[in-house]
Amino acid sequence: MKFIAKAIPAGIALIGALAGGPVHAAGVIEIDGSSTVFPITEAVAEEYQAQVGGARVTVGISGTGGGFKRFCRGETDISNASRPILKEEMVLCAQAGIKYFEIPVAYDALTVIVSTANTFVDQLTIQELKTMWEPSAQAKVKSWNQIRSTFPDQPLKLAGAGADSGTFDYFTEAVVGRAKASRGDYQASEDDNVTVQFVSRDKGAIGYFGLAYYEENTDKLRAVPIVPPTGGAGVLPSVATVNDGTYQPLSRPLFIYVKEKALSRPEVREFVEFYLKEGGALASEVGYVGLPEAAYETILKNFNGGKMGTVFGGTPEIGLTIEHLLEREGKL
Repeated sequence: MKFIAKAIPAGIALIGALAGGPVHAAGVIEIDGSSTVFPITEAVAEEYQAQVGGARVTVGISGTGGGFKRFCRGETDISNASRPILKEEMVLCAQAGIKYFEIPVAYDALTVIVSTANTFVDQLTIQELKTMWEPSAQAKVKSWNQIRSTFPDQPLKLAGAGADSGTFDYFTEAVVGRAKASRGDYQASEDDNVTVQFVSRDKGAIGYFGLAYYEENTDKLRAVPIVPPTGGAGVLPSVATVNDGTYQPLSRPLFIYVKEKALSRPEVREFVEFYLKEGGALASEVGYVGLPEAAYETILKNFNGGKMGTVFGGTPEIGLTIEHLLEREGKL
């Protein structure tokens, strides 16, 4: 699996966070948003163009929040999201007359990572992560032995998602207890590859991002087992632990949001249908957890039936298992 560093195939344009206005051209599908969902959507776009053709797909990585800003301004057709849409984003879309379909495409295990040179971190509790990351830790919690007395007096260096990232929102909600509540003195980036480089080069560094970016870099990073809220031994992120619900509270659903008006263009509807038919296998190929086949069939039925909106209330939800998500989708 070499999806992150590879060249973008012909016909797929990668648009960065500072991209200009949308390309309003026939046969162009514009997507932006989550860097976590990017590898899945990139893989789907590549396969779509190889198998179907007829449209050029652009995929941006401005973060979930940045993607929703563009989406709710009507600048994009589809928005990648590593969390559900929030109330304030729902308001922005409503004010602009943007109606949308919320489509779960896979699951992720938000992965806490250290360098392979770090041999002392055996596992971490959510409380220990909170001690590292809560706002009151800024400029005060600077050494590993402040996290646990048996850890060495090693400088603690932190890296993670930027404030426009859905990963940042989810991690802070799950760990600190409130979305966007975080110390500010850490290496922040919307590009997960920056976190890879920062953590891999320093045995005192720790960071977090989606499972796929860890799977791509196991030669230089080590995943930290996370002790579940119920206690016991730490659990490593994996397809199996996401599916059985034991990797908690850092398992989360991933989404694409599709603008209703964009579906008047046949290529957009065709692309979304292709995504739901092929996305599960492609998500697994690039390091995420595909949903059960029956789930994609239900979601496709909802999509073709014109059922818009969100099954969430516009507020962050932590610890939602695949089973619980599918119960909601069935009731949409």
